[in-house]
Amino acid sequence: MFYWLARPVVILLLKLLSRWEVSGRENLPGGGPLLVIFNHLGHLDPPLLMATFPWRFTGLAVAGLRKVPLTGAFLQLSGVIWVNRSEYDREALRKALHVLEKGGVLGIAPEGRISVTGALERAKNGPIFLAQRANVPILPVAITGTEKALAELRRWRRPHLRVAIGRPFRLDASAGEVLSRREELRRQADLLMLRLAELLPSEYRGVYADRSLAELG
Repeated sequence: MFYWLARPVVILLLKLLSRWEVSGRENLPGGGPLLVIFNHLGHLDPPLLMATFPWRFTGLAVAGLRKVPLTGAFLQLSGVIWVNRSEYDREALRKALHVLEKGGVLGIAPEGRISVTGALERAKNGPIFLAQRANVPILPVAITGTEKALAELRRWRRPHLRVAIGRPFRLDASAGEVLSRREELRRQADLLMLRLAELLPSEYRGVYADRSLAELG
């Protein structure tokens, strides 16, 4: 209930307080099951994605965010799945897979945290393992502008928030026949991040700035 009540309010605030731009809407599927991957720049990313997608979107969030004023309450009421990063969180994985099994839309940041550089970092193995287990279409979504949005607002400026939606794809596990488990995880991680890098301006591509999908075969 909270999700659908909050969404129009978030949309209104985005239109009033920012220059919100979305490209690639034609790539949005009709619904789930769907795994959304996105680059994570700041605490405004979840409400921005909530406003962008026409269907309900369930995200994963680090358990420590529960204690962050406003952000923790918003995430809790929005129905996020809390993840304990200090251990292999089987319960969070079970809940995440359940969302997809029920035909829902799940969102994950492969980097596993807010980028400390404002650009792409290497993906963590946990989100990649989830992507492999899910075996559903994956939608890459690139975000820019949220990393400096609050600073812009404090200066009474409307931040430029951009969301670029790529084409859905599926992971190809065939390479696992010739690669070790660790090598295959790394290859799949790089594949996900390069799909995001394709949608981002060069200054946001970080460690993937000089790489391309072609090198993964």
